[in-house]
Amino acid sequence: MRKALVKRKTKETDIEVEVKLDGSGASEINTGIGFLDHMIDQISKHSSIDIKLRAKGDLHVDYHHTTEDSAIALGEAFNKALGNREGINRFGQALSVMDETLSRIVVDCSSRPYLIWRVNIKKPTVGEMDTELFKEWFQAFAQNSGITLHVENLYGENSHHIIESCFKGLARSLKEAIKIDIKRANEIPSTKGTLGGSL
Repeated sequence: MRKALVKRKTKETDIEVEVKLDGSGASEINTGIGFLDHMIDQISKHSSIDIKLRAKGDLHVDYHHTTEDSAIALGEAFNKALGNREGINRFGQALSVMDETLSRIVVDCSSRPYLIWRVNIKKPTVGEMDTELFKEWFQAFAQNSGITLHVENLYGENSHHIIESCFKGLARSLKEAIKIDIKRANEIPSTKGTLGGSL
């Protein structure tokens, strides 16, 4: 089973993450930020990746450090669990709909991290969480998981729906990308024979 455990401790946060890529979508998420917990739970549920994530952070300051560091740790665990990426589909994409909202998410598990973020969130906060932190979360996850990640909200009005459609789309894209191609189970999905570096 492809799995990994990552512990990250700084003066601002103390985080432990465990992922099992070939799971059932079971999750135990506790960051101290309710809406963020809900979003990470969406990733687990819709990707079938088991995720356990516990974070203690300086929430008395604001939510920035806990949000970003949880994505760093989750990205590191995802990257570690993928290993050399042998046999994976590598690419994944999803159109993610939620009521009036439609988002498009595309991933390449290339070991070349990059984020394109074309998401206009209407409100500055959802619940008590600053919506500008979601770009930070996706950036940190892409950088530390080693994926190229394009996130576009095509249209939508409700800020909750826009954000959630992005997380659900990420989940479904990852599910497709990390699936093992049985015809090429022992191959690295690249003409170079390795992933990472230049094209």
